[in-house]
Amino acid sequence: MNDQKGAGLMLPATPAAKVLIGDRGYDSNPFREGLAARAITACIPSKKNRKQPIPHDPKLYRKRYPVEVMFGRFKDWRRIATRHDRCPRTFFGAITLAAIFIFWLER
Repeated sequence: MNDQKGAGLMLPATPAAKVLIGDRGYDSNPFREGLAARAITACIPSKKNRKQPIPHDPKLYRKRYPVEVMFGRFKDWRRIATRHDRCPRTFFGAITLAAIFIFWLER
C-alpha cells in the first residue's frame, strides 16, 4: 500500500491543522479532497506524471526537510526503528534517550 492510501485512512483522526506538508507520495485527488473537506491546505508537489500540475509553495515545502532529517537520525537507532520495546513507557524512554543523545550531546 502506498503512503497516500494509508494517510487517507488516518485523515479523520488527524488533529486540526492549517497546512499539511507532504512529499509526492501523497499527491492524489482523493487525499487532497479529504484535506480540503477538513479545511487543511495541502503543500504537496505534484507527481511527475500528473497532466495538470497543482502548484505548491516551495518555501513552505522546505520546512519539511528538518523533520525528515530528524526521523532519519532516529532510524539510525535500531531499537527505535524496529520497535523492540513493546511497553509504551519503555519505548518513549528509548526515544527520549535517543533524542538527548542526537540533539544535545552531539553538538
